[in-house]
Amino acid sequence: MLSSFDYHRTMKEGPDIARIGALIGDPARANMLTALMSGKALTATELAGEAGITMQTTSSHLAKLEDAGLINQRKQGRYRYFTLSNDEVGAVLEALMGLAASFGHTRTRTGPRDPALRKARVCYNHLAGEMGVKIYDSLLLRQFLHENEDEVVLTPSGDHFVQSLEIDTHALGKLRRPLCRSCLDWSARRTHLAGSLGTALLNRFYELEWAQRIEGTRAVAFSKSGEQKFNHLFPV
Repeated sequence: MLSSFDYHRTMKEGPDIARIGALIGDPARANMLTALMSGKALTATELAGEAGITMQTTSSHLAKLEDAGLINQRKQGRYRYFTLSNDEVGAVLEALMGLAASFGHTRTRTGPRDPALRKARVCYNHLAGEMGVKIYDSLLLRQFLHENEDEVVLTPSGDHFVQSLEIDTHALGKLRRPLCRSCLDWSARRTHLAGSLGTALLNRFYELEWAQRIEGTRAVAFSKSGEQKFNHLFPV
């Protein structure tokens, strides 16, 4: 085992991916981070249940994740709630899930929830799965989105389209988060739309009552009429 001195001596210059990889790679912490991909703020007790560990051990893991900037916590009354710190953490976790799935590294057998998760699910704060990919493909094909190297840009015609859905892109543009981001979908292994626009679209589907979250899971269920309207809005 490397001493602290030997460890730092062997590290090269640049971002310390070894530290981040070690934090995410621990099974208990991986389970907690995956649970936070639902976008909900969870208590330490709830995260202990997800990880299957004691509260004392959970507190230690959460402190390490918070110290590394991967999660945030806020206090409300006597409870502490934890969330992923930002979109980037969610995108990294989603990409790692895709990498694991592509090499057959799965932890559970395929069950009843699997088809629902693959069709539509929450990826931290935006829509993922087949329907999330369909949004991205449709916007791209109609030139509402433009891919510029590593950047995704909403075009003027795309802005007009989004405004027609009663989404204020001007207000979204004032947020610290990027308006549009690409996120690699772990199940489809293709791109879906993240960023503040991805979040706004998902919230709009909820407002229109086209879809709702399935309790206790990341899956998003569209009603029959909601899915028909979705497909009409995002043809491919």
